[in-house]
Amino acid sequence: MGIQTTSFQNQCQDRAKFSATKATANEFDEVAFEKDRLAKDAEAMQAMKEKSDNEFSQLRTPWKWKIRKRIWDLMEEKDIARFPRPVHHRIPNFVGAEKAAIRLASLPEFQNAQCIKVNPDTPQRPVRHSVLEQGKTLLTPQPRLRTGFFSTIRMDTLPSLVEIKDCTNSKGVAKWGTAVTLNEKYKVDLVVVGSTAVCPETGARVGKGEGFAELEWGILSEQGNLDADTTLVVTTVHDEQIVNDIPAGSLTRHDVPVDIIVTPTKVIRVPNRAPKPSGILWDLLSPQKLSQIRVLRQLKKEIEQRDGVSLPSGPDEVLPPIASRNAPKRNKNNGKSKRRRPQKSKEKPKESP
Repeated sequence: MGIQTTSFQNQCQDRAKFSATKATANEFDEVAFEKDRLAKDAEAMQAMKEKSDNEFSQLRTPWKWKIRKRIWDLMEEKDIARFPRPVHHRIPNFVGAEKAAIRLASLPEFQNAQCIKVNPDTPQRPVRHSVLEQGKTLLTPQPRLRTGFFSTIRMDTLPSLVEIKDCTNSKGVAKWGTAVTLNEKYKVDLVVVGSTAVCPETGARVGKGEGFAELEWGILSEQGNLDADTTLVVTTVHDEQIVNDIPAGSLTRHDVPVDIIVTPTKVIRVPNRAPKPSGILWDLLSPQKLSQIRVLRQLKKEIEQRDGVSLPSGPDEVLPPIASRNAPKRNKNNGKSKRRRPQKSKEKPKESP
């Protein structure tokens, strides 16, 4: 695993200080940010629930949806799920997430890493806390890549009164994080992902169905920010999320398996990990998904201009209905649209296999 360069740390620190000062000066509207985020997520979750048994079953990997539904139902039935609930159509939060994070933070792979990428989902919030608590650089994506790319946070770059707990959710990242550009030079030492289910033998994982872990891995490896052959991938899950019925050889070429599985009770080092992809597999990326992620369109344009080639496009696909999450709500009483604050961007989020 590589060590992040001093120059990148210095740049990160300078920009973070400026970002923190600017955020404070502008009195970041936490209430409005959180209200908007929760409203959009609620709309997305409800839409996904309504169509999952119909449209989603027609996606490229319907077997994944069978496993997702089984695990989501199981976690609710056994009451091992935690807020936000229900856990359906999410990376499910679980009882013991903090214990799993503590166990992960004790591993040498975690302790030796300087820059750690962690997904923005709730069950990995304790992991993000551990990253910052140990003085490391946290790299985390904007939720669903809908407002940007990645952000970094280091506690030694922030005002002394800022607490770690204030920097580990989406609101905190928006307020205190420093935006990272597509062509920034840095090295990711460890990647932490969330999972709905994971296989202890091959490391094959099932997420929530939107494919962002794979897209983020593809972009970072394409840009040289991580080495697909040597960078380890870890997931934290409940013991009940470990499954043995993921069909052998069923993963698509873009799926990213994990090397280490950490639960509240144990650490599993995957013995026969499936191969990891490297770069963006443009021939698998549908026009629908590409049209909804600005950073992917930017990357494709840059590569085509640089290499003088036309990159391939994947087949059409049915995307989850989260694509329409920014549509204005209708007032059922009078048929008029509610007045809403204008959106800064009309970019629509997307789904995955």
